[in-house]
Amino acid sequence: MLVKTERRTSGFAACSAGGVHLKNAIFLVVLCGGALLSGCGSSSSVSGGSGPPALIKVLSNRADLISGGDALVEVVLPAAAAASGVAMTLNGQDVTSEFGLRANGRYMGVVTGLADGSNTLTAQVPGASDSSVTLINHPQGGPVFFGPQLQPWTCQQGAEDAQCNQAPIYTYEYQPTNPLSTGLQPYDPSKPAGDVAKTTTDQGVTVPFIVRVETGYQDRNQYVILTLFQPGQDWQPWAPQQQWNHKLLITHGGGCGQTYGVTAAPLDDYAGTLSEITQYLPSVVLPESYVVALGRGFAVMSTALDNNGQDCNIALQAESLIMAKEHLIEEYGELRYTIGTGCSGGSLTQQWVANAYPGVYQGLLPTCSFPDTWTSTTQVGDYELLQTYFNDRSKWGSGIAWLPGQFAPVYGDASPLDAFTSVLGFFDAILPTYDCIDISKSQLYNAQTNPGGTRCGIPDFNINIFGPRLPAVWGPQEQALGHGFAGVAFDNVGVQYGLAALQQGQIGPAQFLDLNQKIGGWTIDILPTAQRFSADEPALANAYRSGSINETTYLNQVAIIDGIGFNPGIAHDTYRTFAIRGRLDRAHGSHANQVIWGGPIPLIGDIKYTVDGLIAIDRWLAAVEQDQSASTLAQKIVQDKPSDITDRCSDGFGTQLSATLCPASVVPVYGTPRTVAGDAITTDSNKCQLKPLDRSDNYGTKPFTDAQWTQMQALFPDGVCDFSQAAVDQQPTIPWMTYQDATGAVIYGGTPLPPAPANSGSGWASPTFDEFSSGQP
Repeated sequence: MLVKTERRTSGFAACSAGGVHLKNAIFLVVLCGGALLSGCGSSSSVSGGSGPPALIKVLSNRADLISGGDALVEVVLPAAAAASGVAMTLNGQDVTSEFGLRANGRYMGVVTGLADGSNTLTAQVPGASDSSVTLINHPQGGPVFFGPQLQPWTCQQGAEDAQCNQAPIYTYEYQPTNPLSTGLQPYDPSKPAGDVAKTTTDQGVTVPFIVRVETGYQDRNQYVILTLFQPGQDWQPWAPQQQWNHKLLITHGGGCGQTYGVTAAPLDDYAGTLSEITQYLPSVVLPESYVVALGRGFAVMSTALDNNGQDCNIALQAESLIMAKEHLIEEYGELRYTIGTGCSGGSLTQQWVANAYPGVYQGLLPTCSFPDTWTSTTQVGDYELLQTYFNDRSKWGSGIAWLPGQFAPVYGDASPLDAFTSVLGFFDAILPTYDCIDISKSQLYNAQTNPGGTRCGIPDFNINIFGPRLPAVWGPQEQALGHGFAGVAFDNVGVQYGLAALQQGQIGPAQFLDLNQKIGGWTIDILPTAQRFSADEPALANAYRSGSINETTYLNQVAIIDGIGFNPGIAHDTYRTFAIRGRLDRAHGSHANQVIWGGPIPLIGDIKYTVDGLIAIDRWLAAVEQDQSASTLAQKIVQDKPSDITDRCSDGFGTQLSATLCPASVVPVYGTPRTVAGDAITTDSNKCQLKPLDRSDNYGTKPFTDAQWTQMQALFPDGVCDFSQAAVDQQPTIPWMTYQDATGAVIYGGTPLPPAPANSGSGWASPTFDEFSSGQP
């Protein structure tokens, strides 16, 4: 791939270079992405003969989101047109040599040398009208739609420029014939190993199990692509080696955090929970589904920015995946469909990107599931506040005593352990003073000594999406700097902590009142306050509309097999899988595109689910792929699901016990402090609507005294949460958002990209999936 010197100006701006002058940059973005201006993305007739024009198809991505200086293009010639007479020009320069009639019978080429911004590719066919398409190219180092990139940023050693560009390197690995060997081993084509195993792909092709690993850099971070590869044999995108099945598996990383520099792309199916799993099963060799996928003929891909533990930002994750998929198609060929796999943060990336950028995936294999970051942040924030109260007896009022067994009913769990591990593992990531990687102490924000320093919490890592706080709520540091910090997209106003525990007689009215009086909140610097805290605008609305709070608006467009096991108190609650199910039911009246596989193995349910799930979802998508009916994609996902792919419960070692959900004795499902306060299992009310206090509401069998009710009125002067109503600012996800305008300046909160330019992006998936491939809802 061509590596170019980077600049931060978006390619959208170049559409004005052809004589169109628009002052409104956002309007220009809309025009350049659609077919409203000739030469802004769609194939069009220009001049030449009187016959019908050729059709130019940009296969590797949307024509307006190209990156890295190249694109895979097909020219569909008119009947009887001779390929030998076709002339191709790029910005007036002859590029015919990059095209040709290929062995697959199609006239194709990888056009290279694209300038940043607008490029015109023209096909001149004898006897036919000329055709042209505008390719809007973005820098190899990004951004494409993320907006102004986060700074400061540390590149890897060997980087060629400040955008971390570096030519890709290729290494080889192989699967030994020794059945006791664990995973792939290094392979040197100049000194071939003598113990290379054979593999037969799902297309019946038998080859030596040799894998090529491509490691490169895009969007200022690393990507990797693995494929079965036969050294010494040619591979072109129109003529790939026969063992590739044109399917893609994407692996992800776990956690939630932020890194201001280059990291390694993860190839870990269990996404950071591997150590916990082997702690319980030290004698079990866990399956590596990416090795199984490679052996079946899949390509396997990962990007460092799809690792939620290093990049807890939905738009940046999606951008990196879109760029990497484009590159893969340009180098290796068109895709049939894409499957995601991963646990914890890896499940999170799959599910919120699939919803907000439909078409990136066609199937998902989440385990230890999370719907998104920001509804889980509400839970972890509640845990922190509750722990602060429970662990400091000096906060308890006179005569108030809490027994250890009374904490868990308020947490909504079987014990306080999960609250402890959740806070220990996740809470620090929201702090602006969080010790994030590649930010030195001198660069880090400090309210007194360095108020203009880098705020390392995940809200400010998401400032392009959430937007800065409004001036009316600025603190002294923001006032001095003249701009707001990123807003926080949740609060605890009106939340009646411990309500269900009070109703069930597990705690008394005096405890309930003392807890809710002392619970407190935080400042924008996440410092404790006696007062509760309120969500910021526009951050709250933007969290919903961006998909950062996953409303599953478009999640019915993918097949989902979710593997779950019980949570032994390590911050991976099983309720989150059912939160996705509940949100699907609310949004679509059905969760038929999601099946849940449970079992007794902690977090993942069954040691074979990752592999068995891959095989099952592959069958599912292959069935959908063949459906040529007029049904919508969502309908096809459901109606073509094989009858044996249902909810199931297993023994943990690969044997199915039932075609139903596991009983609570195997996979218990607990709640959260908000479900105890009255929220539904969907748990996406990040700021509840309020209703007036009503003494006749259910407050348990022991009524409040008059004095206690007066205290309630003082505690909740504006009312209490009414979880029967939609949350404040709750709204469907807007798909395919961009956070930059025509000049590359930020659009805080984003604006939707226009539909994909005609005849572009079709290389992402088979035609059945085109409805939501590459941004064409």
